[in-house]
Amino acid sequence: MDDEEAVGLGGVELIRAAMRKAARQLDWKVETIGWIGTRFDTMVAVQDRREVPEAYRAVVDAAMYERMSAAVARVSAESGEAPLQHGSVALMTQEFRAAVAEAST
Repeated sequence: MDDEEAVGLGGVELIRAAMRKAARQLDWKVETIGWIGTRFDTMVAVQDRREVPEAYRAVVDAAMYERMSAAVARVSAESGEAPLQHGSVALMTQEFRAAVAEAST
C-alpha cells in the first residue's frame, strides 16, 4: 500500500499489531514485518510459522509452486505484469483495503 494510506490506517506498527492480534486469534505462531518508505511504498506481512498438517501439504505445496511460477514469470517478462494470483500480496492488499473501506462506512 502507499505510505500515505499506511499512515492513515495508524502507521506500520499499528497495522502489524492488528495483524498479530488477528493471527493469535487463529492460534497462529506468527512473525510480522513492516517497513514504510520503501521503493514499493509500505510493506507489511504476517507469516504463520506452524508446520503444515499432512492433510493439507499437497494443497500448500501447489499454492507455493503457483506463487513461485508467477514470480518467475513476472521477473522474466519483458513487459506487462504476471496475472493476479489467488492469495497474492496484491490481491490480499485489495481485499484489506475493501474491508477497511467497508468498516469505515
